[in-house]
Amino acid sequence: MMENGQSMASKLGLPPLTPEQQEALQKAKKYAMEQSIKSVLVKQTLAHQQQQLSSLQVAAQRQRALAIMCRVYVGSIYYELGEDTIRQAFAPFGPIKSIDMSWDSVTLKHKGFAFVEYEVPEAAQLALEQMNSVMLGGRNIKVGRPSNIGQAQPIIDQLAEEARAFNRIYVASVHPDLSDDDIKSVFEAFGRIKSCSLARDPTTGKHKGYGFIEYDKAQSSQDAVSSMNLFDLGGQYLRVGKAVTPPMPLLTPTTPGGLPPAAAVAAAAATAKITAQMSNRNSHVRPQLINSLLCFCAGVTPARPTLPVVPQVGLVNPVLASPPSLSAAVAAAQEAKKEKEEEESAQDGTGQEMLSEQEHMSISGSSARHMSTVMVLRNMVGPEDIDDDLEGEVTEECGKFGAVNRVIIYQEKQGEEEDAEVIVKIFVEFSMASEMNKAIQALNNRWFGGRKVIAEVYDQERFENSDLSA
Repeated sequence: MMENGQSMASKLGLPPLTPEQQEALQKAKKYAMEQSIKSVLVKQTLAHQQQQLSSLQVAAQRQRALAIMCRVYVGSIYYELGEDTIRQAFAPFGPIKSIDMSWDSVTLKHKGFAFVEYEVPEAAQLALEQMNSVMLGGRNIKVGRPSNIGQAQPIIDQLAEEARAFNRIYVASVHPDLSDDDIKSVFEAFGRIKSCSLARDPTTGKHKGYGFIEYDKAQSSQDAVSSMNLFDLGGQYLRVGKAVTPPMPLLTPTTPGGLPPAAAVAAAAATAKITAQMSNRNSHVRPQLINSLLCFCAGVTPARPTLPVVPQVGLVNPVLASPPSLSAAVAAAQEAKKEKEEEESAQDGTGQEMLSEQEHMSISGSSARHMSTVMVLRNMVGPEDIDDDLEGEVTEECGKFGAVNRVIIYQEKQGEEEDAEVIVKIFVEFSMASEMNKAIQALNNRWFGGRKVIAEVYDQERFENSDLSA
């Protein structure tokens, strides 16, 4: 090596390097190589981590979309009907996770609407198709999607597109005594069946009354839906419809496994070596640069320089490296945590997330993505105070706190009697939730015309569904 160095020096007309200079030069090259390897490792780590984070974000978005697809809004419910009646009417389409009915604490009656959440999106889709405008308790009920479905519509469309690649149908209201083979023997009359399985309770081992059938041909699935929906099988009317989601393993994208640490180091070293060779091939050493380099290297001790600790690729961030098939709550909580960190980073004027911050992400809190922007003012005016100027006055007053999208003045009769009391509610929709919060803080418990005003947040879904009775 010294001969090569001296030969190069003689060719350039430079004095030969001393042994001390040669040793310092070797240390400098070694240090540069270590720095190059570290740099490549950091880049690979960040790229790998970003890939995992993107996969988790996609999984969380799909889980939120699935949660929305499992819910239906039920309106125009007769006030004497209870939760049991709603459950009985909607249970044939699939297992119900929950029924959310709002109750008036004064009258002890519900407010005429409910949200029904199923275990699977196909059950909600069938209920939506078959229960809208059905007579229940003397009224035609209204069944629709929740108002916040628009936020997840692109993902829902994507899931539907993926589902079309499979000739799957959904079968519900299956008699408890029927088995997978019984269902298969009935439905195979429409074509060759690739798979037939009923969802089972992990505790009891019994099926839950619904399942999925996949046919070999699309025409077979269409014929099965048209022929078997509302077919009496074992004393129960089957509910049959097309699957609106792909099979479960495909609902969440797979996260690529981490690169083994040894392979990552070897790849980084090879990359750094090639980079160094290309750099040496295209450059010439000038005398003043050599002198500067030797002066710098003279202060380098044999001990390894202190470098920032870089986590090995494949072992970074155990939270993000977990499989994306998480529950909707966990995935949404992680997504909310990320959004909060991004917001704080933007406020500080920094658009980059530090590696250490990403490594210590934790699950906390609940998501507030669908925060309401609607405020309701109660006890502000009576029916006798309503005039043509009231809406403009409210808009002007609330405009001090932010942009007002609309104002609705609603008169609610407190009974069927002709002389029943009428209360007035004023709904104010702002463009942002923060503006609404400012208005509530300023107006709540404020006296107006001898009345103590009550300002509260109003549920966005109910407002969007024109339900002002809460």
